[in-house]
Amino acid sequence: MKPAYNPGLNSDYEVIAKAIAFIRDNAADQPSLEQIAAHSGLSPWHFQRKFKTWVGVSPKRFLEYLTVQHAKQLLDKSTSVLDAALDLGLSGPGRLHDQFVSIEAVTPGQYKRSGSGLQIRYGVHPSPFGLMFLALTDKGICELAFGTEEVLEKEAEALLKRWPAAQVFHDPQSTAHTAGRLFSPRNGTQDGHESGFHLFVKGTNFQVNVWRALLRVREGSLISYKQLARLTGNPTAVRATASAVGANPVSYLIPCHRILRSSGALGGYHWGIDRKRAMIAWDSAHVECI
Repeated sequence: MKPAYNPGLNSDYEVIAKAIAFIRDNAADQPSLEQIAAHSGLSPWHFQRKFKTWVGVSPKRFLEYLTVQHAKQLLDKSTSVLDAALDLGLSGPGRLHDQFVSIEAVTPGQYKRSGSGLQIRYGVHPSPFGLMFLALTDKGICELAFGTEEVLEKEAEALLKRWPAAQVFHDPQSTAHTAGRLFSPRNGTQDGHESGFHLFVKGTNFQVNVWRALLRVREGSLISYKQLARLTGNPTAVRATASAVGANPVSYLIPCHRILRSSGALGGYHWGIDRKRAMIAWDSAHVECI
């Protein structure tokens, strides 16, 4: 299962993904613009221009966003906003992400039929966070995962197990357009007319409730598992909430990377802590450039 190739889009993705990985892996050494550009195979001027086009901020600023201190500051800031909203009986902080991403859950009947009558097409594509596995139905995105080719091969096998009665096709050409929109510099649109993403997910009522709550966590904000449990209306179900977060089938779009431990520690992330840190930095960069 090889990544789909699109000469223009993929070359940019590869440069940005390679740069983000280098910045992430060498953050403690504070690499210079010249070092990052050299690793990416571009002159400093061309690299900075390309990086800012895609990410929204300079490589130096992005490096600042990767720090643990930045994550803790975001958590502290988001905590005061969220707690105040919840204490007033409101639905939580602004509803931005959940207007951009909508969730449809499978019906009990569809759940029981395990995807019978459903066609799923999947492909592996490049992204700023490495290779990603994208699976689509005619109702929307049903899975989004990140990792190496070996990890994503297993994800394809897991897809078949999760939807045993569905027709599943490896069809990267069908998923390429959506993959290209996910991290577009135009915030998810390629032509100015498309907007948002629709998700079609399979989970228990409790899990879907948690995933819907995650959509209410603004880009550039971080909250704790305890706060997320409050947001779902189940303040004592912190452990069950964390388990539902871990079962999230559509990473990034259902932003489980925005959940930290109450201490400010990053906690776990199915696709790797370094990738979680990079996603948090990506969010912060986009908020800054709005």
